[in-house]
Amino acid sequence: MRTNSSPKNNPRVIIIQKLYGKFYNEDEKLTFPKHRFKKFIKDIVSGTIERDDIILEELSKNLGNNFSLSKLDRLFQVILKSATYEFLYRPNSSINIIIKEYLNASNFFLNNSQTKYLNALLDNVAKKLRPSNA
Repeated sequence: MRTNSSPKNNPRVIIIQKLYGKFYNEDEKLTFPKHRFKKFIKDIVSGTIERDDIILEELSKNLGNNFSLSKLDRLFQVILKSATYEFLYRPNSSINIIIKEYLNASNFFLNNSQTKYLNALLDNVAKKLRPSNA
């Protein structure tokens, strides 16, 4: 399912872009231009960067010993990290909405089969991190 909206209007597309730039180009300076979701974007980006070690630990613990995050495409890594941050630190956000929003954002970067795999990964992580909400 491809979306027709502009990527610059989707806050999670911006989150993915900012995190990708920061994780894979450490010299990149984070700036947050005017946007109606600027506070949300800044919170997710900053929180994901600050808690990267905790997020990596949770992902490795919840995805099993046979799963290696480092073997995934970099874009998958960024999406999993930011979604995991939201699962852990934004308890008022529904896991279904978080997953749906990241899948919509991933449509700008991934093809359909990759999006289905991402959906399975996000669903798996969400159910383990928030079993009461799943």
